[in-house]
Amino acid sequence: MTFENKTIVLTGVGREGQVGEVVARAFADRGAAVALVDRTPTEVERRAAAIVAAGGRASAYACDLTDEAQVASVAAAVGQAHGGRVDALVNMAGGFAMSGPVAEAELATLQRMLAINLTTAFLTTRAFLPMLRPAGGSIVYFASAAVLPGGRGARMSGYAAAKAGLIALMLAVADEERDAGVRANALAPTSIRTATNVQAMGDTTRYVERESVADAVLFLCSDEARSVTGQVVKLQ
Repeated sequence: MTFENKTIVLTGVGREGQVGEVVARAFADRGAAVALVDRTPTEVERRAAAIVAAGGRASAYACDLTDEAQVASVAAAVGQAHGGRVDALVNMAGGFAMSGPVAEAELATLQRMLAINLTTAFLTTRAFLPMLRPAGGSIVYFASAAVLPGGRGARMSGYAAAKAGLIALMLAVADEERDAGVRANALAPTSIRTATNVQAMGDTTRYVERESVADAVLFLCSDEARSVTGQVVKLQ
């Protein structure tokens, strides 16, 4: 798979050791110009600088993706830098928190999970759709295996609700944008081997490797997946 002369926007590419780091590098290694978006300026600038140092093309944008005005501003800047065309949008911004049993859960936890996982993807999708249409581009969302049939969402209802909402958002976008040539799909991984997860759960847990996640994202954004839309792909 090659992404020469293509522009890929990736959100949630900040801290070292997270999945966004590997996905962004995989695109850059295959010739893409990657626009990295994250909340923390210093972190996203470091990720972009590392790609440039390795010979790739990368730009960094700091943005609170729950803020409508900030998202619109970043989208305008990316559009200006790349001729108003984006070939793929990969929504990796998000986070996890246990909320305890529903009977005891706090509303604030639900609201935060919806904001950082679902609102971010909604606002980013809406802002970049006009640039994805001319390219017949691809959107990838990150859901969770916990919300698929047979999944277990006990004690994490806020997170599960947000990830289920992402699948609903993906299905709506796939249906609405089909005639425009834009496709949308979601990945639903079990636990990914990130620095955060290893610190929290140890090194002996069965993880999905970050490189395997990158392979799946690359495929869904490639020309080989032109006919794939509205699908949820489980990774385990």
